[in-house]
Amino acid sequence: MELLSGTVALVTGASGLIGHGIARRFAAAGAALVLHGHRKPVGDLVDELGGRALAVAADLTDESACRRVVREAVEWGGRLDALVNNAGVQPVQALAGMRAAEWRAVVDLNLTSAFSCTQAAVEVMRPGGSITHVASVEGSRPAPGHAHYSASKAALVMHARAAALEYGGRGVRVNTVSPGLVSRPGIEQEWPDGVTRWTRAAPLGRLGAPEDVGDACVFLASPMARWITGHDLVVDGGISARPTW
Repeated sequence: MELLSGTVALVTGASGLIGHGIARRFAAAGAALVLHGHRKPVGDLVDELGGRALAVAADLTDESACRRVVREAVEWGGRLDALVNNAGVQPVQALAGMRAAEWRAVVDLNLTSAFSCTQAAVEVMRPGGSITHVASVEGSRPAPGHAHYSASKAALVMHARAAALEYGGRGVRVNTVSPGLVSRPGIEQEWPDGVTRWTRAAPLGRLGAPEDVGDACVFLASPMARWITGHDLVVDGGISARPTW
């Protein structure tokens, strides 16, 4: 179903695995895409999608760069209907000994970039526009070594709720998608114990796929979610439903 036919969507962090999955599902839903990458190019994905995609590069920790990316999206597509704030990093580092600069590096990309891109996007969106932050189940269930990551993802959920409250009058919806553990090449070899524990605990018995996250983002951007805002859509195969005792 081409739920997003005739729309233009901007996906940040599209060079990553989840970003690729989000972009492909938006394309399948009929959207024209502006794909952001920073250190890794997105040219392969643009080639795959043909003339319905544009690649943009920027360091989204720079507020002016966020505004430039949004401006380029509108100049290319003539409009901006959906923004998916997916750009982020997930370093592993113990909280003890973590320096403030290391904390800020994660928060600036994971959280502040979403703030800046959202602010810029709302200025150009028409009523009916949709903004989705990609958060994480770690926003409510932290993992060791992920204090900065978990805090940034929890803050994304609250930012979306606050933005939904303040931007609703403009007809713009703001939500989050919180994925669980998403599969990537080599994860079973690199972290066999973690993968085994996850699949045993998850009611659906598997890791997520990038497309699972993408489908959730498409739904929230589509007319099917026209009365949904300020919501955190958890996409984790049911792991959150498992008792912790």
